[in-house]
Amino acid sequence: MRFSINIPNFGDFADPRTVAKVAVAAEEAGWDGLFVWDHVVHRKHEDRPFGDPWMLLTAAALATSRIRLGTLVTPVARRRPQQLARQVATLDAVSGGRVTFGAGLGGPIEDEYASFGDTTDTKVLAERLDEGLELLRRYWSGEPVHHDGRHYRVRDVTLLPATVQRPRPPVWVAGFWPNRPPMRRAARWDGVVPLFTDARHGHVPPLDQVRDLVAYVREQREGGPSDAPFEIVLGGATPGGDAARARAVIGPLAEAGATWWDERQIQTSEAIDRIAPVLRRIEPGPPVL
Repeated sequence: MRFSINIPNFGDFADPRTVAKVAVAAEEAGWDGLFVWDHVVHRKHEDRPFGDPWMLLTAAALATSRIRLGTLVTPVARRRPQQLARQVATLDAVSGGRVTFGAGLGGPIEDEYASFGDTTDTKVLAERLDEGLELLRRYWSGEPVHHDGRHYRVRDVTLLPATVQRPRPPVWVAGFWPNRPPMRRAARWDGVVPLFTDARHGHVPPLDQVRDLVAYVREQREGGPSDAPFEIVLGGATPGGDAARARAVIGPLAEAGATWWDERQIQTSEAIDRIAPVLRRIEPGPPVL
């Protein structure tokens, strides 16, 4: 089991220097990763400053040497894949190959898409997500790309440099359980970041649902490479400063198949975008099992 810290890209964390401070504290305390939200608009927090996640993560990369860095999650459907490929490859170079790419539809869809005149048809967005992920894979290879798809067209383009990680950075895919299509999508990549309709951001997911999810994803991966690592990334808020209680929360989830624990704040908390409680949670270190 590995452990990460999760922060939004607004409020205190809109400042790259603040994110770098969090990253250094996490690395020194023994955490394994730092993941940042990727929002342009979030109406519940629209009175606060927002930072571009790739700028924030670049600051974190320059201040650290070990922890993994990435977004949880980037809405690929609202990005131009070629620009996104450049950003990820650049961060992978700056960090020395420490990027994990989290992808999903993103949301709230009315905020992130409709606000800019984009479609809110989830079927179309899912198609763009799948096609965009495949383009990212090809762009990151450093090989020529020629593509004529439903949503994107590319005419013999080679994007260099390729990513430091070969054949590419790990790709984790998010989605709400028990919706099956996002889980099938995740099974084709390197990890799943499930959200739960019964446990919103920051709340510990129900153990029985985690078991069902793990069984379903493993079933979907049958027939694939048996030696390919696949991550089950769960998250929530554990009792800070009480390692025994934190282990009591995470231990059964690890036994059910979780491989990462992503430490989060309760989404409805007024302090979700404040650095002080995050640093207090980081300082004791991860609840090693």
